[in-house]
Amino acid sequence: MTRVVVKLGGRVAGASAAHVRTLAAGGGQVCVVHGAGPQISEEMARAGVRVQFVDGRRVTTEAAIEIVLASFAAVNEELCTAIGTDALGLSGDEIGLEVEPVPALGLVAEAHPSALPVLVGALAAGRIPVVAPVTRRLNVNADSAAAAIATGIDADRLEFLTDVGGLILDGEVVDSIDPDSAEELLRGGALAGGIIPKLAAAVAAARSGVPVAIGRTEVPVA
Repeated sequence: MTRVVVKLGGRVAGASAAHVRTLAAGGGQVCVVHGAGPQISEEMARAGVRVQFVDGRRVTTEAAIEIVLASFAAVNEELCTAIGTDALGLSGDEIGLEVEPVPALGLVAEAHPSALPVLVGALAAGRIPVVAPVTRRLNVNADSAAAAIATGIDADRLEFLTDVGGLILDGEVVDSIDPDSAEELLRGGALAGGIIPKLAAAVAAARSGVPVAIGRTEVPVA
């Protein structure tokens, strides 16, 4: 049985529910990890809280963390409703997601692979876990969380669904990039924005034995 982790960006979360249902209907086990970036930024701006990113990762202050938690909860509920009765909304706390704080970014953490029996049990029971990547009142980058979860549950594939076609270089979507070339690209400083943590997460997953797709861009196992 194929086990797939699907990471949905906040912009495409609701619109991607049909894809998740199709994967599950085909007999596979599907775990969803979602972001809430646009929703968080909108609510922060409304509240007069500064929106700041460093290399595609959100700086999260004490003033922002309640907004982050509320936005993730709202997206999680909306997404579970869109997927249907098999969906099981969960947080990073509830699945035992292991993280390492990143103090330079405030209340932020990076996820690390570990055994996740709660998710494995939910998948075995025919549920579709929908994970909001927040734990210990820390904002965990959803791309990092998706890669750690895919590794931790021995997924057969990790898919990043975004509002762009994939990794774009010189105006064109790249069909495939190997982990070594991706790491060289990341070190070179030519990339900006959200593709940085996404590609870094893809490299981590691929080096751990999980093939990855970022839109149409394949990142094969090293």
